[in-house]
Amino acid sequence: MIARSFPTPFYIYDEVGIRRRAHYLQQTMNAAGVPGFRNHFAVKALPNPSILTILREEGMGMDCSGLAELHLAERAGVRGEDIIFTSNTTAMSEFETARGMGVVINFDDLSHVRMFLQRFGSPEVGCCRYNPGNLTFPGIDQHIIGQPAEAKFGMPTENIIRAYRELRDAGVRRFGLHAMLLSNNLDYRSHLKIADLLFGLADKLHQDLGISFEFIDLGGGIGVPYRPSEEPFDLEAYAKGLAALYDRHQLKKIGSPCICMESGRWVTAESGYLITRVIHRKYSHKRYVGVDATMANLMRPGMYGAYHHISVLEADGRGPGETVDVTGSLCENNDKFAIDRLLPRTKIGDYLAIHTVGAHGHTMGYNYNGRLRSAELLLESAGGVRLIRRAETLDDLFSTLNL
Repeated sequence: MIARSFPTPFYIYDEVGIRRRAHYLQQTMNAAGVPGFRNHFAVKALPNPSILTILREEGMGMDCSGLAELHLAERAGVRGEDIIFTSNTTAMSEFETARGMGVVINFDDLSHVRMFLQRFGSPEVGCCRYNPGNLTFPGIDQHIIGQPAEAKFGMPTENIIRAYRELRDAGVRRFGLHAMLLSNNLDYRSHLKIADLLFGLADKLHQDLGISFEFIDLGGGIGVPYRPSEEPFDLEAYAKGLAALYDRHQLKKIGSPCICMESGRWVTAESGYLITRVIHRKYSHKRYVGVDATMANLMRPGMYGAYHHISVLEADGRGPGETVDVTGSLCENNDKFAIDRLLPRTKIGDYLAIHTVGAHGHTMGYNYNGRLRSAELLLESAGGVRLIRRAETLDDLFSTLNL
């Protein structure tokens, strides 16, 4: 067992699963006839250059939201316009770096467009992020991003029209359009509503301003079934719906834009596991199973109340299960991976696998209570296991302190 060769807790990712997922996404879109489809993997989901290199090899670009992500993408061999830089509340120094790297800059606000034009002149590509305000269909008002009118991201319709006009008047001739309005949504019909909205906006901008589009980026937000009872996202139906919407909006008349996405979670989440060990059992007002991982390793359950399936490894023959809270050791009561969860009966030393953590898992870790971030391993296609990030040490934690 791998867990006996590496100290827990650690993350482990399945290379075969990641490659299979990337291939399936591209092939499904190609088969449906979605024009020029390409996914730009959301680096924030799993910012490890070993994983980014795998996805580059599978033909993906990268979606970055900060300087570290830009440099990680570059170190993984992704450069220039294969990178889309989508940031918000962005410092001019970050724009300057992105401009120097030749990436596609996706402007979040009209003020950013104006400051960029004044400071640096015209970008090679003019791309802006759209926020339509109030939308009413099911799934749009959810807690991760929130209702668009309450979200900090993107420009309202009147501002985005001004932004494209000013980019056009500054001499820009290549344009893209972007929105990211859903997160972890499993209903393909909700995603088609977003595509319909964006395709209609692109046509309006073409009619009003005379500009054509090289690409339309539909954002990410495709969900994965965290709970065993949930049905997976119907990618085939989504791809066919996109192709039909493309034809219905007659997008060939506005430049035949390629269709892009920035899916991160859907590509890697199900190929990642957090392996942790039972170190404590407590009988109080409830039953608690204490493990050596904490919310500092995986914060989604504590931050969002998110569900992650948990398996007790080698638990056959344990008899009836028990209802427990699975907890870490942080001095916070929300440091829990499961609440009132029915699991096989555990004993000290048992290994638990927390599922579907290959996106927004390790990357959201932190050092509260001085806890150290865990290692990351890769189960390679050939069957070997490779360390792709060592665990932090106390020396790492103290290295920025003036002692």
